[in-house]
Amino acid sequence: MPQDTSETPVALVTGSSSGIGEAIARRLGDSGYRVAVNSSRSVEAGEKVAASLPDGHYVRADVADQEQAEALVAAVVERFGRLDVLVNSAGRTKAIPHKDLTAATPDVWRDILGLNVIGTWQTTVAAMPHLAATGRGAVVNISSIAGTRPAGSSIPYAVSKAAIDHMTRLLAKAVGPDVRVNAVAPSLIETPWTADDPFFAPIAQYVRENAPLRRVGVPEDVARTVALLLESTYTTGQVVLVDGGSHLL
Repeated sequence: MPQDTSETPVALVTGSSSGIGEAIARRLGDSGYRVAVNSSRSVEAGEKVAASLPDGHYVRADVADQEQAEALVAAVVERFGRLDVLVNSAGRTKAIPHKDLTAATPDVWRDILGLNVIGTWQTTVAAMPHLAATGRGAVVNISSIAGTRPAGSSIPYAVSKAAIDHMTRLLAKAVGPDVRVNAVAPSLIETPWTADDPFFAPIAQYVRENAPLRRVGVPEDVARTVALLLESTYTTGQVVLVDGGSHLL
């Protein structure tokens, strides 16, 4: 007889065709979740990740667009019949030296905040009724150490992550006890996004030489912490640093 999966929890991980999002999708898949993989452009990569999971499904959507964000959530619920976990991993930046104020144009601000902040917000709002209905819903936002200190690839990016941190706290207060909301704030993580960008090379070297754990993070470091927060059922409104101690420098 076919296995009844109606009570198996479902997780949607936005921006999960590579890097941190992919690692989270794989960790949750290995932990027994049915996982919806998402990306806005890397369709082939996203489909490949979903196909490699025990019970994965790919949905293309740009969560910066409200209609697409809502359609993404609807497609996941239609496919799996429920939604227990939302991980907001989709994000973008542009490397701009902080002193180069004119390079951080209004268009750059709109582009970064449009995905990182507004995209996170409207996906969460669309998912909230379904998360609450399960009785064990949880949201985990992927933030950054740049949201807590004057660092990061650009000022607009850092501001977007500071907004994510406070959104996490505000949402946790607003939607409890039905849904828990937490965030994970990594420092520099080795991903395809950072590996080929010379902007990050000196930062990585500094971390390796000075951070207490003497290494740069990998996507699995973030994925483990996301999984831990999902298991920590008495934790909400927290922003957990995953930085090898870099915040101590």
